[in-house]
Amino acid sequence: MVNAWYMDDSNADQKLEHHLNPPQFISIKELYENCGVIYYQLDADNYDAEGKLEKIKKDKGYNYEDEIQLSRNKLPDYEEKLKIFYKEHLHSDEEVRFFLDGSGYFDVRDKNDKWVRIQSEKGDLLVLPAGIYHRFTLDTNILNMEEKKRN
Repeated sequence: MVNAWYMDDSNADQKLEHHLNPPQFISIKELYENCGVIYYQLDADNYDAEGKLEKIKKDKGYNYEDEIQLSRNKLPDYEEKLKIFYKEHLHSDEEVRFFLDGSGYFDVRDKNDKWVRIQSEKGDLLVLPAGIYHRFTLDTNILNMEEKKRN
């Protein structure tokens, strides 16, 4: 299940949680009401058999998909791509992201221009509305996974 919270304005490592003090979590309902973000939980290991992804694609008229793997071994220009993903931007169409594995943070601006951090992991599908300012970063779990692979 996805977690979301309002962010602090610290310049610390982007891969950290960046909670306010005290933390201010928001519900999935508030995430939709304040940011327009739609959340689905899917079975990342059996999504074809489950059928939910195909139904969402059909209902929303999606006809394009791509897959990206964010790891040093899989993504050319890894460090540069992470910088690009974390730069605030928007799209003229919805942005749909389904996590087949791993985890990270989508940051989106709410209707009051405050940053909301959405912790996303395997099985989470997010639909960001067209025109919303957002950015993406990996979390500290990527560092832990890379360290394990080296040892």
